[in-house]
Amino acid sequence: MITRSIYIGNSAYLKLKDEQMKILCPKTKIEKGSVPVEDLGLLMLDHFQITISHQLIQKMMGNNVVVVSCDSHHLPHGIMLPLYGHSEHSDRVKDQLEASEPLKKQLWKQTVECKIENQKEVLRRLGNYYEPMIEYQNNVKSGDVTNMEGIAAQHYWKYLISLDFLRQRFGDSPNQFFNFGYAVLRSIVARAIVETGLLPVLGIFHKNKYNPYCLADDLMEPYRPFVDLLVMQWLEIHPETEELTKEFKAHILQIATKDVRIDDKTRPLLISVKTTATSLYKCYTGEKRMISYPELQ
Repeated sequence: MITRSIYIGNSAYLKLKDEQMKILCPKTKIEKGSVPVEDLGLLMLDHFQITISHQLIQKMMGNNVVVVSCDSHHLPHGIMLPLYGHSEHSDRVKDQLEASEPLKKQLWKQTVECKIENQKEVLRRLGNYYEPMIEYQNNVKSGDVTNMEGIAAQHYWKYLISLDFLRQRFGDSPNQFFNFGYAVLRSIVARAIVETGLLPVLGIFHKNKYNPYCLADDLMEPYRPFVDLLVMQWLEIHPETEELTKEFKAHILQIATKDVRIDDKTRPLLISVKTTATSLYKCYTGEKRMISYPELQ
């Protein structure tokens, strides 16, 4: 089932009625719109005067809806997910905990290879210098011990944006556009991980005691180029803008329904991410040897 991504950037009162999320004007209580909760995949709240009923929160958690809260800079600041989203949660976590280091190193190798492949395709599609990316991809070792991911990234960002561009969380424009897109993507991936019955905190490569979403940061890597393409499309139309407008956010939220190629099938990205998370679990159990990742074509 294809779910919807909803962005709310004005003051609103959100409540549950007749299995639907009702969006009301907080002053007049006049209904502005409604969405069946079962159709929701992601809800982004981007205004300090949004009130949401606890009954609606509980219903959304029961339907594996990820709720994203934005800060004063209109950037995603926190996400709300159910504690577990699968009936075999404890068994699946046990398999996740018992995954060996050699297995995780091989899985990370696959992840980096696919990320570089998709980055290469972004550059090629935009008519930029991509050829060195082929060599970087071919030289990825188990666990990426030679850091081909980082070497490829240096080339990628130079030829995607400019030779002096530095990709940073708090860097100069257009960093803010990529930051927003990646935060949305991270929320979508975290949702799929919980829905699969795995713990987002236990990564295959990322390990940080301050990061509760290490596994999401792992699995989202090959999906980042899909965000990059959306951002570049926006910048081509709005080359002078530096503001995270509502129009830009609506543009980025298309990522959830963007068609991607995975396992020789074309699927919306939201479903593709679930396929990736499910394939990871099968790698943990030995049922599969390769994670299913998307191809940017």
